[in-house]
Amino acid sequence: MISMINTDMLAWLDKNVEKSYGNFINGEWTESSSGKTFPIYNAAKKNQILGFFQDSNEKDVELAVEAAHQAFKSWAKVPGPDRGVIIYRFADLLEKNVDELSYMLSAEQGKSIAESKGEVLRAAKEARFCAGEAFRIEGDTLPGERENLYSSTIRQPIGVIAAIAPWNFPVVTPVRKIAPALAYGCTVVYKPASATPWTSARIMELLTEAKVPKGVVNLVVGGGSKVGNPLVEHPLVRGISFTGSTKLGIEINEKAARRLAKTQLELGGKNPAVVLDYDNVEYVAKQIVSAAFACSGQRCTSISRVIVVKDKKQELTDALLQEIKQMKVGPAWESNISMGPLVNQQQLDSVQEYLKIGINEGVRLRYGGEILSTGIFADGAYMQPALLDSVTPQMRVATEEIFGPVLCVIEAEDVESAFQIANSVSYGLAASIFTDQFGAAHQFVQDAEVGMVHVNHGTASAAHMSFGGWKQSGFGSFSIGKSNSEFFTDLKAVYYQY
Repeated sequence: MISMINTDMLAWLDKNVEKSYGNFINGEWTESSSGKTFPIYNAAKKNQILGFFQDSNEKDVELAVEAAHQAFKSWAKVPGPDRGVIIYRFADLLEKNVDELSYMLSAEQGKSIAESKGEVLRAAKEARFCAGEAFRIEGDTLPGERENLYSSTIRQPIGVIAAIAPWNFPVVTPVRKIAPALAYGCTVVYKPASATPWTSARIMELLTEAKVPKGVVNLVVGGGSKVGNPLVEHPLVRGISFTGSTKLGIEINEKAARRLAKTQLELGGKNPAVVLDYDNVEYVAKQIVSAAFACSGQRCTSISRVIVVKDKKQELTDALLQEIKQMKVGPAWESNISMGPLVNQQQLDSVQEYLKIGINEGVRLRYGGEILSTGIFADGAYMQPALLDSVTPQMRVATEEIFGPVLCVIEAEDVESAFQIANSVSYGLAASIFTDQFGAAHQFVQDAEVGMVHVNHGTASAAHMSFGGWKQSGFGSFSIGKSNSEFFTDLKAVYYQY
C-alpha cells in the first residue's frame, strides 16, 4: 500500500500552532488569575507545541460559575424552539469547519484524520438531535381528582451544569454535554481534559458564532484538583455531567451526593463480543477488530474481550489475526493508516504494563504489543495492536479496563458459559453478540448486564439513541437520547382549581 501524506494538515498546523488560548468566561477570553499557562504537544510530533493553555484555579471556576448562574436567569426563559435554532446553527458550523477541527483533533489526540472527521460529523448529528429536543420538552396532562381541577406536569431546567470531558473524544463528548444542556435551558461551565483542550477553544468560538449569549457556555482549562474539584463542589452547580474513569466518577458522585446535586456519569467498560456461530468469519473479524482498535483502543466502548465457543475458536482467532495484521500504524497525516499513536507516553506505559501482567498470568501473545520507536514512530507513543490468546475470565487483562489496543480471546465451553463470562466483570457498558440463531441473540439481549447491546455488529452507537452503562459503567440518566431530560430538567407537578 502506497503511503499518502495529507499535506493540507501539515501545512495548516505549520500556520496555526504555538498560539496562546485563554479561558472563555462570560463571552470573553481571559487569562487565569494564576498567571500560569502550560503547553500541549502534537501526539505524533512530540516536539511540536500546539498551543499554550491556562493553568486555572478556583478563582477562575468561581468567575465562570457566577457567569453561568447569571446567564441562566435569562437563558431559561428563551423559548425552546429559539434555543433549538441556535443549536442547529452550531451543528452547521461544526460541519462547515470539519477539516480544521479534524486537523486540531488528530494533532492533539492522535487518531487518524478519517476518525477525526467522523467524530466531528457525529458531533453535528448529536447537536441536531438535541436541537430537535428543544422543540418537544414534554409534560403530562392528567385528569383531576376533583371537579374543576386541572392537573399537569412540566419540566424546567435545573440550572448550571458542570461538564467534564475526557481526552479520547475531545469534540463529540463536550458537544454531547453542552448541546442538550442548551436545549433544555441550562447553562454550562465546561472543563476539558488537560491533554486535549485545543479543539475545545475552537468549539467556544463556534458557539459564539452560532449566537449563544454571553455566559451561557463557559470554558475553564486546568487540572482536576484546581478546576475539577471546586467545580463539582460549587453550591451553584446543580448537575455534573462527567465522562471518564469509574474511580473518578465514584468520587464525583460522593461529593455531589453530599449536597444532592444531580450526576450523569459515563464511566469505564470491559466490553465483550460473544461469538456463537456465523456464515462469514471474515465479516465477524472485521467488525470486532474495528470496534477493538478504533481510537487506538482508547474508547470506553472498545471491544476488549472476544468470548467464543470452543468449536469456533481456532477459525475465529485465525481470522482476527489476519485482520489485525492488515492494520497500518502511523501518524494522522498518513491518509491510509488504521491506527494512530496513543495519546501520550503515560498511556503507552500503562498499556505496556498490562501486557506484562497478562504474560505473567499465562496468556499467549499471538501478535503485536511491541513499541514502535524508529523512523516516523520516534515522535509519538506508538505500539502494534496486540492479540492475546489463552486468556481465562479471572485474569486481570480479562477483568480490568486496559484502555488501549489490546484484544483478549477467551474460550467458552457452550452458550451458557459464554453468557456467564460476558457478565462476569464489574463493568456493564456495551456488548456484541454474533450468531445466526434468533433465540440465542434474543436471550443475550435479555441477559446481558449492559446498557447497550449490539447484535451482529461491533459496538457502534447512533446519534439519536441513548448512550450509557450499568453496574460500574454508568450512573444517572443515559446521554444523547430522550433520557437526557431526566438529568437536565426537574419535574414539577401543577394543580389548577377553577
